Amino acid sequence: MTEPTADQAPTGANPLSTAEVTAIRADFPYLERPARNGRPLAYLDWAATSQKPVGVIAAEADFYGRSNGAAGRSTYQLADEATAVWEDARDAVAGFVGACGSQLVFTKNATEAVNLVALAIGHASLGRPAGRGGAAAAATDPAARLRLGEGDEIVVTVAEHHANLVPWQELAARTGATLRWLGLTEDGRVDPSTVSVITDRTRVLALTHASNVTGAITPLEQILPAARSAGALVVLDTCQSSPHLPLDFAAISSAGVDAMVLSSHKMLGPTGIGALVATEELLDAMPPVLTGGSMIETVTMASSTYMPGPARFEAGSQPLAQAAGWHAAIDYLSELGMGRLRATEQALLERALGGMADVPGLRILGPADSHDRVGVVAFSLDGVHPHDVGQVLDAAGVAVRTGHHCAQPIHAHFGVPSSSRISFGPATTPEEIDRFLDAVATVRGYFQR
Repeated sequence: MTEPTADQAPTGANPLSTAEVTAIRADFPYLERPARNGRPLAYLDWAATSQKPVGVIAAEADFYGRSNGAAGRSTYQLADEATAVWEDARDAVAGFVGACGSQLVFTKNATEAVNLVALAIGHASLGRPAGRGGAAAAATDPAARLRLGEGDEIVVTVAEHHANLVPWQELAARTGATLRWLGLTEDGRVDPSTVSVITDRTRVLALTHASNVTGAITPLEQILPAARSAGALVVLDTCQSSPHLPLDFAAISSAGVDAMVLSSHKMLGPTGIGALVATEELLDAMPPVLTGGSMIETVTMASSTYMPGPARFEAGSQPLAQAAGWHAAIDYLSELGMGRLRATEQALLERALGGMADVPGLRILGPADSHDRVGVVAFSLDGVHPHDVGQVLDAAGVAVRTGHHCAQPIHAHFGVPSSSRISFGPATTPEEIDRFLDAVATVRGYFQR
């Protein structure tokens, strides 16, 4: 891999100072309202959905107030401005992750982006010709790489969010392919020693970059060579890494990743918009999934021809205001610097993990240290249901996630049905971590009276 090692910020990146974090917090309106207990809210659920800075909120509102028009559908001034907003956002989001605008397809969320690839493979597999595909066949027929049938295999990991598992289960059921998976180590990391499940029958490898339960970063450098050797299509879920780590699609695509998915609302941006970032070769090979206006070249009563990607995959009216907001979020993150955010988060993570280790009855689900992980920590408390944990913490003014986090298999790996989870963002402070630690230490005593 040629990108920075996953557990380290780029060389020279310094943590944000206390004054800088204070200035950042002034940009987030949610901090103006009190929590249930009247104190400032300690929001520790950034992995579920991030809070939005004022610039993002303003950008979305400004689009509706000043530039609202039909993008790509006329030549009047508002339509031209709307088109520019859409395409400028495409270039900004793509550039933020080291890709070109021509490689980015806007979707309504990351879940749709995963489904877009899975459905395109399913469409390409209809009427699949005799004989297997693979790298050799793809040399003369790019779509051959997308065709699945009996005898082919799809590989995922036990650490996947349901959004990067269920679509592949469905694709396997529709095509007759077999679903297999990489296992986990005892502490919940994707286990590279199970890479032998990737064989010459593997046609698709779909895996998370960072777990939304443990925060553990997947050791891509130990897994991708096997996928590359098999000629497998690789789809990477970066929903939990893109808000925390500097990403470089050019680098990871050269290592064997064909596509990755992004979620705006986890990156300080609006809900209702996400993206698929893919190589031009994959976009050229994928058939359209949704059809209708804007993605066509010529339509007659008998047949239609389609635009090349990305337009081929963006049928209908698009979330233009949300794109404007995501662009503003990207600008905000870029100004802060992903390396500096990473360094700041590592200090918070170490503080949280150290304090949690001292809480009686608390079990961290995942690695006990901050090495090769992002600021996402799930935990369980002996004898207390996660929802009860969440309610007690909420009463103390601390917001955490509770449930199975749309990741039931990894919870089964740990032998629990659900958990509580804390996660960090740019506005998180050491004082908020301490408030969480003080509050969580009281939970078991409250229920054991």
